[in-house]
Amino acid sequence: MTGLTRSSADLSPRRRRILYRCWHRGIREMDLVFGQFAEEEIAALSDAELDEFEAIMGEDDHDLHAWITGAKPLPEHLQTPLFARVASYRPDFDPVTTASLQAKSER
Repeated sequence: MTGLTRSSADLSPRRRRILYRCWHRGIREMDLVFGQFAEEEIAALSDAELDEFEAIMGEDDHDLHAWITGAKPLPEHLQTPLFARVASYRPDFDPVTTASLQAKSER
């Protein structure tokens, strides 16, 4: 999965904006984590969770990447159940391997 697959027609304007921002983070890895998380969860998040999610999205992408991958310790203000849900989300994409790159170049 590499882009938006969920229709936003049934979402409020706020949820549509958040969904769009999730797929346009600036770092592709964060697009995949936040975008796919949002596609699965955006409709069910409470207003308080949306507030928290927007605050999380306001963090720097490089820091988010480091916190999600465990390269840097997670700051106390992000040690929440919602951040844990986002960080534990595993995007649906194929890993890049030597064999997959070779197969692509043969096409």
